[in-house]
Amino acid sequence: MKPMRITLAVLGAALTLVLAACGGASDVPSGSVAVVAGTEISQAELDELIQTARKGYEASKKDFPKVGTPEYQNVQSQFVAYLVQRTEFEQAAEDLGIEVTDKDVDKAFDDFVESRYKGDQGQLEKELDKQGFSEEALRKTLRTSVLSQKIFNEVTKDVKVADSDALVYYTQNQANYGTPESRDVRHILIAKKGSNGQVDYAKSKAEADRIYAELQGGADFASLAKEFSDDPGTKTQGGKLTINRGETVAEFDSTAFSLAEGKISKPVKTQYGYHVIEALSPVKPANTTPFDQVKDTIKASLLQQKRNEVMTAWVEDLRKNYESKITYAAGFEPPDLPETPTETQ
Repeated sequence: MKPMRITLAVLGAALTLVLAACGGASDVPSGSVAVVAGTEISQAELDELIQTARKGYEASKKDFPKVGTPEYQNVQSQFVAYLVQRTEFEQAAEDLGIEVTDKDVDKAFDDFVESRYKGDQGQLEKELDKQGFSEEALRKTLRTSVLSQKIFNEVTKDVKVADSDALVYYTQNQANYGTPESRDVRHILIAKKGSNGQVDYAKSKAEADRIYAELQGGADFASLAKEFSDDPGTKTQGGKLTINRGETVAEFDSTAFSLAEGKISKPVKTQYGYHVIEALSPVKPANTTPFDQVKDTIKASLLQQKRNEVMTAWVEDLRKNYESKITYAAGFEPPDLPETPTETQ
């Protein structure tokens, strides 16, 4: 089990690490690290997160950053940002009429145990103890995740995707919903190298002509491929491979798909050297999956994308709304951030 990280998760990675501008430190009561629209975030809450992270580091045999170092400050800033955003979400949930019940958390806990430990709570308890993470702390984290999910569902409940939207996407990306022409072939690559390490095309052509003559005289293709081919990826299979139209270099592609089944080509020059190619199967025609067979999948994908976009916009609006409502204690102010916010995992 990987060391547990306290994060604020929302489907589709819609949430961003939002750090708002800080106000005057004198407005923060003793024992608190920040005040978010009247709600205090206590030093004890921050200490609890840091202590849990410290134990996780120790369990992984890693050194936790020393107090006063830039690395420690970075960890502290991330946890303060997490606590601030969690508080913002809790307040926003009240405005949206959203409530997380103990029953919701129990279900999330059971689902977590089932998905991670196949229902073995004893194994979970061992892992929690190893990581220095209490069940109470886990349930608190799950409560935040449930809250985030409920907000996501509420904010994006009216997002829809029409069949016409899916058809437009299908039409613009039709190559993703089919297979090109293909066929089974085998080849022998001759790529004699000159003193400069590059392909000596004259020597390669002479050797390829010799091999072609042997094949015309009835020699076994697979045996010659295993002995002489310079393609390490296919020589042990007697030169055999399946190719799709357009996936090999142009000269190879053109020859391989124009050969009659069972015929062997004269040496074909490419950037890799000279190839002797045999067509082993008929050309299998290209196939396109009908729109009706992929419509639901496309709509589901587009719906999730649109919901993520709506949620991201909502989070940004929330950030702007709280810019003047957050005050940090001295030493807990967030660092300056670049224009583009950093995404959490």
